[in-house]
Amino acid sequence: MARANYRFINETKNQILAERATMARSFFTRLKGLLGTRSLEQGAGLLIEPCKSIHMFGMHYSIDVVFLDKSYTVVGLVQNIGPGKMSKVFGKARSALELPSGTIAATGTALGDRLACEGAEGQ
Repeated sequence: MARANYRFINETKNQILAERATMARSFFTRLKGLLGTRSLEQGAGLLIEPCKSIHMFGMHYSIDVVFLDKSYTVVGLVQNIGPGKMSKVFGKARSALELPSGTIAATGTALGDRLACEGAEGQ
């Protein structure tokens, strides 16, 4: 998985969703996702791309998930999804941003909001 050097901002609401996010774009990093972790710290996140749905099999804690289209517009939201659950499939989604539970509510993130990603590998 890439180093945690991405920042995701909800431009519509002027709210930071993640200060230290990583990206999972290869088959193996997408397959692993957050498996094997015990928590997701406030300010952390994981962008899985491509991704139209997620599962929580083998997870030990709940998360929020923001599903994004190719222009980082929010096309789906899942709050506080717990271990052993599956999200529905969001057909318009290109990626899923996994965040600590409570992030969606705390930032007021809603369908149609536009996110921006800052940072690049190697910076």
